[in-house]
Amino acid sequence: MKSRLQQLAARGQSIWIDNLSRELVRAGGLQRLIDEASITGVTSNPTIFQKAISHGEDYDEQLRELLGETDDVRKIFFKLAEDDVRDACEVLRPVWERTDGGDGYVSIEVDPWLAYDTGGTLAQAIELHEAVDRPNLFVKIPATVAGLPAIEDCIAEGRSINITLIFSLARYAAVVEAYLRGLERLVASGGDPSKVASVASFFVSRVDTETDRRLEELGNRTLQGKLGIANARLAYRHFQEAFSSSRWEPLAAKGASKQKPLWASTSTKNPAYRDVMYVEELIGPDTVNTMPPETVDAFQDHGVVRGDTLLEGVDDAVRLLKELRDAGVDYDAVVETLEAEGVRKFTDSFDELIDGIRAKRSALAAA
Repeated sequence: MKSRLQQLAARGQSIWIDNLSRELVRAGGLQRLIDEASITGVTSNPTIFQKAISHGEDYDEQLRELLGETDDVRKIFFKLAEDDVRDACEVLRPVWERTDGGDGYVSIEVDPWLAYDTGGTLAQAIELHEAVDRPNLFVKIPATVAGLPAIEDCIAEGRSINITLIFSLARYAAVVEAYLRGLERLVASGGDPSKVASVASFFVSRVDTETDRRLEELGNRTLQGKLGIANARLAYRHFQEAFSSSRWEPLAAKGASKQKPLWASTSTKNPAYRDVMYVEELIGPDTVNTMPPETVDAFQDHGVVRGDTLLEGVDDAVRLLKELRDAGVDYDAVVETLEAEGVRKFTDSFDELIDGIRAKRSALAAA
């Protein structure tokens, strides 16, 4: 009998883990996750790297070397992260090869402080691709208004991108448009679209957290815990339409791959909700669900795979948006708040990470 995660993978959904550390890669933990839990990709962010670098001694030797070369703690961080990501890419390389580039990716994020800087984002995305130099690398670019042109330009240059911090349906549509325009430019310049891939990371649980807070203030509990899943299902409908259109057909004929929706922030924040609901309710082909380790374990233990749940309740999702509006919840205000908050959380985590490296530097210098 297939495990629950194997059943999930059999529905055409990739299971990625939102966790990366030197210990996980070099001690064989990542390979075990591939072999035993059907993990086929890795994502990371400043918070994850901060925990990995600040605790333990795995990075101390390389830190000592880098401290002899530069005082720029940002450069030191990216050098540490690039090495971890490169090693993880090598572990996942057989998955990438077996799936003909359809899976097996590892993501590294541009400096979150560049979220509103198009030129800076583009320059660092190129720099990270060249530094890691692996075909199964995704560079993460936030889906801010400033990020969209950088996304298109990267795709047009044939560089694979993970677009992160997507909350709204309108912004998701803009991300898909940036991908399509980038591919069209790549083909027009004689490039090979079969060598570029992308995922669009749509955040889920945070949508419920913010919406539930507003509903609580309005004294309305009947609509709580619903928008995150409904939002993702409506995004998936747009994905299906965009990547079966007459515009997509000539790109697909040249070998272009669909930009898969990736469900991020899928750990349940409200203890009143089922701990695997953002996995169980968002199952469908040509998608990715990236989970923290505890959600991977929980789903392996008691998750239920009942079919392509992304296709369920789409009409209900449309009605929910109207019901929320009638109840006094402004959808646009919710997603705008979440984007600003998401950027702020990532910059705060990045600053904490940099402070942690400074503290390590001081401790190693004293020793």
